[in-house]
Amino acid sequence: MARWKAELHWIEQTKLDSKEAIELRKRIEKYEDNGHGACYLRDDRIAALVEQALKHFDGERYHLVAWCVMPNHVHVLIQQIEGHPLSKVIQSWKSFTAHEANKILGRSGDFWMPDYFDRFIRDEKHFDAVVEYIHQNPIKAGLVSAPEEWPWSSAAKDVGGASGADTHSGRDAANAPGKAPGSAPAFDAQKRGQDIRDPSRVHLSQHVGHR
Repeated sequence: MARWKAELHWIEQTKLDSKEAIELRKRIEKYEDNGHGACYLRDDRIAALVEQALKHFDGERYHLVAWCVMPNHVHVLIQQIEGHPLSKVIQSWKSFTAHEANKILGRSGDFWMPDYFDRFIRDEKHFDAVVEYIHQNPIKAGLVSAPEEWPWSSAAKDVGGASGADTHSGRDAANAPGKAPGSAPAFDAQKRGQDIRDPSRVHLSQHVGHR
């Protein structure tokens, strides 16, 4: 997985939509959808922990645009905020969630794979495709029949509402309860973004480590 992602990153520097890049992305997606690695995030307690951790600094260190917590990996689309390097943001997420998840599961050792995958958003078309891809993950994996049915996804949350409900909750991520899917209005990613063409937008993918 690490080798595939490193190779994809290199290819995309010059040949973003090349046959090789497309094939590597499909290989990575298949690996994730087939449930390789430990599926600790299938536990609602761990999925809730990770989701609330993503929301914790929304609006302070980054703008959280879209996300999906799958059984063995996480997809996140954020817009960076100046002064908060991407590497620091990701390290904060991984360190906190790994520590708390291990306590809940009664285990020790590495929780996440050391590497992560990132792709910066090129334009509006790319932005829309990434949001769609993130929300379609549970369907492609055969977990639900509609995006809003998956509880650990922005597709199931009214994050686009004017009140901003559910976007700044989770100050105590470790004790945050899970949320069941509801009848929230359709997700509107563009309302969550500050500028659709902002080059600071980035799609992140992080995989859980092996047992």
